[in-house]
Amino acid sequence: MGAGSILLASLSATTSFADDFVFVNKHGDITPFCGTEPVRVALIDGYGGNSWRKTAFAEIKDEASKCSNITEVVYSDAGGDAQAYNAAINGFAAQGYEVIVTFTDFGDAAIPAYRAATQAGVTMVPYFSNLGGQMGVDYVANPYEDAYAAGKIFGEWVGKTIKKGKTVFLGGLPGSASSVTFLDGYKEGLKAYPDVELLDDNFIVTNWNPADAQKAVAGLIAKYPQIDAIGSDYGVTSLAAMKAYEAAGLPMPAMAFIATNNEYSCKYMDAKAAGKAWPQLALSGTTADVRFALRAAMAARAGVENPEPRALVAFPFANSEEGLDPKCDPSMPPDADLASSLPIDKLKQLFAQ
Repeated sequence: MGAGSILLASLSATTSFADDFVFVNKHGDITPFCGTEPVRVALIDGYGGNSWRKTAFAEIKDEASKCSNITEVVYSDAGGDAQAYNAAINGFAAQGYEVIVTFTDFGDAAIPAYRAATQAGVTMVPYFSNLGGQMGVDYVANPYEDAYAAGKIFGEWVGKTIKKGKTVFLGGLPGSASSVTFLDGYKEGLKAYPDVELLDDNFIVTNWNPADAQKAVAGLIAKYPQIDAIGSDYGVTSLAAMKAYEAAGLPMPAMAFIATNNEYSCKYMDAKAAGKAWPQLALSGTTADVRFALRAAMAARAGVENPEPRALVAFPFANSEEGLDPKCDPSMPPDADLASSLPIDKLKQLFAQ
């Protein structure tokens, strides 16, 4: 069974996963939704301090460039502060921005801010996590990454790969809605493998920050004498885990993660060439989720039906157990995500800044 077959088999067995979904590298056409009225777009992140968010901002700007009437695309980073996040939404709504797209860093807790913006006439589209609000009242659309399905795929892959051993899961900010969902899926995937023990019932907080992640994994290495597999909801934290193991002089555990980076991929390919590769599974391309959010927003403004489903799925980027190697480009910066939907020239330009 190939990587894509593994993915589809896992999805079909995941009852929480939507029947109608699309892989994140399969895009619709935004131009029928553009309209003619001038539109200003604001992208608001609850936490924007990493290359994934930087790439996502470039992706939404690239998508917006296909509509000549989108006159402005601006960005706001709340720095992990929920109050600052809500204030940014309120601020852009007060300024009359026609479209606000937000990453769902704070889950349902931010729904009152979304609702207020929607009532003020903003086309409000939170994306990434599947929220519990009311469509058309709290926001006009909510495209989401099925983190539960991805986590379940990771858990099943870890179980099949190591068969017996111990594992942990690395998440982002404390209480992050998407990390909780990833971990829930991971636990579900591990259920069929009782000989694989999850060492911590909660995800390990990394703040999606390389320094914090490396410190956290170094702490895990000191605490647990055996870790056979690490799941993660961000490739940068998996890279940090790799560096922690290198610093400790220990062999690499199996790794399953989402959202890749060039440094990790190149290190892996170097290790493979030296005969020292470790088992890995990477799903990627999620920086393109924001394009689906913008298309949904513009379709809603135009009053045109958007045929794209809400549920988004990262595509298989690497799977050592199936002979699928990650892309590595030594000419690209270490933090480039080669699974991005940005044209390669724009990706190079982004990381040259």
